[in-house]
Amino acid sequence: MILTVTPNPSLDRTYEIPSLYRGEVIRATGERMDPGGKGVNVSRAVAAAGQRTVAVLPLGGAPGALVAELLDAQGIEVAPVPVAGATRSNIALAEADGVLTKINAPGPELSAQEQELLLNTVHRQSPDADWIACCGSLPRGLAPAWYADVVARVHAGGARIALDTSGPALLAALRERPDVVKPNAEELAEAVGRPLFTVGDAVKAAEELREMGARAVLASLGADGQLLVDASGAWFGNARVDAVRSNVGAGDSSLAGFLIAGGGGPEALASAVAHGAAAVQLPGSLMPTPRDLDPAAVTVTADVPVDRVLREPVS
Repeated sequence: MILTVTPNPSLDRTYEIPSLYRGEVIRATGERMDPGGKGVNVSRAVAAAGQRTVAVLPLGGAPGALVAELLDAQGIEVAPVPVAGATRSNIALAEADGVLTKINAPGPELSAQEQELLLNTVHRQSPDADWIACCGSLPRGLAPAWYADVVARVHAGGARIALDTSGPALLAALRERPDVVKPNAEELAEAVGRPLFTVGDAVKAAEELREMGARAVLASLGADGQLLVDASGAWFGNARVDAVRSNVGAGDSSLAGFLIAGGGGPEALASAVAHGAAAVQLPGSLMPTPRDLDPAAVTVTADVPVDRVLREPVS
């Protein structure tokens, strides 16, 4: 069972549009409404793969009730933490050429009592979990060290933890040695405080995160592929993608694929790449099912192309 923790969930509305023009009326060609938040998306991808998952998340107001209803309809067990503030609502505009514009609301501020209830709920649900995935930004009221506290408590209980966050929250959690962290290229550059221009730059940055405490680093480089850097060395994976429809939740789908396949080694990286590639070819934040995956399109190698220039360098 994979337990997910999403401190700042959302109700996501995605509209597919031909192009985005400021100040004009734009008619959508398609629309979706999905439960959102990085951990929620991981749970959705795990459930789409036919495996059990439990989602821990604070929920409030009508949007929170709708998130719980949508998750239940997808066969996801919800361990809700009632909060006074309403769950945030986000909007994504997906253009025909693959460009995505997102408007993310800040979300409610959690009281001290709600924060403690969230921690206690994670602790209560964790004994049955093979992996615990803590994902996304922290809502107002939670200190950057909150994820570090979760990692420490999870490890004390003997469970493994995957962390997908950024900024001060990521840096604070590294001292507790999470089993795997999953930054994208921008988050990786921010963590080490310098730009990334090549795949080799990303490998060096991932190695530094390991020196800071991460046991493994699963780094998404967007269209350039993914890296896995752990105690055994570095692996590089990429996949053929015929057409990009939306990258909403693609990184979360990758993390789910990685954990589903055991959470370590080249086989898990291949699963991560396959899930991410399938996700970007689906509308909105729809998560791939096994029939959407194309393992034959995936390549994983220990011969990392360190000199390859990133198509979207992070400067």
